[in-house]
Amino acid sequence: MTMVDPIADMLTRIRNGIMASYDKVEMPCSKMKINMAKILKAEGYIRNYRTIEDSKQDIMVIYLKYNEDKTPVIKGLKRISKPSCRMYSRCKKIPRVLNGLGINIISTSRGIMTDREAKKTGIGGEIICSVW
Repeated sequence: MTMVDPIADMLTRIRNGIMASYDKVEMPCSKMKINMAKILKAEGYIRNYRTIEDSKQDIMVIYLKYNEDKTPVIKGLKRISKPSCRMYSRCKKIPRVLNGLGINIISTSRGIMTDREAKKTGIGGEIICSVW
């Protein structure tokens, strides 16, 4: 069975793993998911990620990050651009998440990057999701 929106599936698996206080979550792997995991790790939202090679499709494991008092670092994830309604934004009009406390992950012509990197380089693109 084909999956309609694999990015929404990734965000839902992370969200469900955080609500259940899991140490890690597993999902099917793709290049876009790996790039999103790199951004989440660089911004400090997850501990680490890795890929496991499989004969059918590679599996990506994301290790979730919690504070000392067992509260999750990721407070929320929201899919912005959906397959049914794509959301594009120019460089100057990229919305801020919680007044700068969160990040938008944007797909640009130069690859997947955060909203701050996109504003710095002066390019816009498709707003994939928001993380705070």
